[in-house]
Amino acid sequence: MSTFNGPVQLSNIYKPKIWGREDLAPLFTMPPPPSSGASLRDQRIGEVWITDDVSRFMNGPAAGMTLAEASEEFGPELYGSSWPGRRFPLLAKYIFTSDWLSVQVHPDDAFAAIHDPGNVGKCEMWYFVATNADAAILLGLNRGVRKEQLLSVFKAGTSREFLQSSRPQPGEAAFIPPGIVHALGPGLVLFEVEENSDLTYRLDDFGRLGLDGKPRPLHLEKGLEVIRPDLPPQRDLPLLEIKEKYGTRRLVLASRYFALEHLSVRQPASLQSSSARVEVLSFLAGEGRIENEAGWMNYGTGETWLIPPAAGLYRLMPRVETKLLKFYVPNLQKDFLEPLKRRGFPLDKIRQIIFE
Repeated sequence: MSTFNGPVQLSNIYKPKIWGREDLAPLFTMPPPPSSGASLRDQRIGEVWITDDVSRFMNGPAAGMTLAEASEEFGPELYGSSWPGRRFPLLAKYIFTSDWLSVQVHPDDAFAAIHDPGNVGKCEMWYFVATNADAAILLGLNRGVRKEQLLSVFKAGTSREFLQSSRPQPGEAAFIPPGIVHALGPGLVLFEVEENSDLTYRLDDFGRLGLDGKPRPLHLEKGLEVIRPDLPPQRDLPLLEIKEKYGTRRLVLASRYFALEHLSVRQPASLQSSSARVEVLSFLAGEGRIENEAGWMNYGTGETWLIPPAAGLYRLMPRVETKLLKFYVPNLQKDFLEPLKRRGFPLDKIRQIIFE
């Protein structure tokens, strides 16, 4: 019998950022200030990492251990036999913005292995939870922009006019493959999931100073090498939603690195763990019980729960309507293509949310 036979909860890790916020409602409560002498700017939280290596287990056989420690000790018992290595497969976070983030690009696995040994590349996606009137993103180069034009505008801090700008809406998703230039603007609350990598090449920080009062470094040589001007923005994707007995399930987006579903649970939901992989539940709203044969615990907004392979049948028992994100490393055919085809969705729409 596996050590992990039921759902287990992870703690959240809060990251101060110069472009962050002083209020994380309604998802999270702000953590206490890091010290009595901390400035107001130091108290702005920009990211809440929910599957960080240093996230700690709050219950179960690994209670008190970090995710990295438990992954190293328990390996496939925790995250499934389909994933190689001894590190958790996915890094996920929520991002809260009050200003522009830097213009960035990420490398793929092959480039990272050569130029940043010990790291993997970074393929990621965004799911916009909430937006306000200031919301904006930059994604992809404007048509006709060439790589040779970019070095001077990055150095001058004027790259915004060379990138495609848009205003995302709540519930919208975007796919961010390695090589596409991008930046998040103000007015956003979004969920991001990616390969377990924080490898980012900063291209333009608009001349700002970091929390230490110094300019943040740029990574122009590597960044320019990995930029792919041909990559189009992949956003405003089709809404493919399935009616279930408990409510609705939306298959949002899938790549070979990650998949995301959005569940609205209004009635008790009987769900089944995967025998080959770990699945992660992130609760956007609501409260209730999560239970299986091993027992039950309460869940609430802002919490993160891992469903290990041996959890088997488990139930969500909502006291009020519950909305959550479910993410995992998918089998593209089995988890997305086949179920959507069975439900009668057009193949051209299905292909727009699957990135092979």
